[in-house]
Amino acid sequence: MMITALNVIAALLTIGFGLFGFLAPSFTASALDLAPTDSNMGLSEMRASVGGLFVVTGLVVLFLNNPMAYAMLGVVYGGAALGRFVSVVLDNPPLVKAATFGGIELALAIWLILANINRAA
Repeated sequence: MMITALNVIAALLTIGFGLFGFLAPSFTASALDLAPTDSNMGLSEMRASVGGLFVVTGLVVLFLNNPMAYAMLGVVYGGAALGRFVSVVLDNPPLVKAATFGGIELALAIWLILANINRAA
């Protein structure tokens, strides 16, 4: 029962994180230190990759409501954490901000994979 509750919370967090990018791309870009340009393409990218992708993924995981779906959400977060930590090594982003976001992604990845992979078999 606790695993199910934490899985649902993780999916809801995913939707919540995505809603920022989907509904408030300018705010999200600013929070991520992304500079505006003369094009609105960056806002489109925020709505797509930081917004819609996470909103729909979280909704589908809740709809499917099975351990494999939650484990795959963990894989998604694992990919995000990997990209974040590679960026820390190669790009020198603000360390506290990158480590905080990466830590959240890594924690969600570990939880979702480890709590659900054996239940999915």
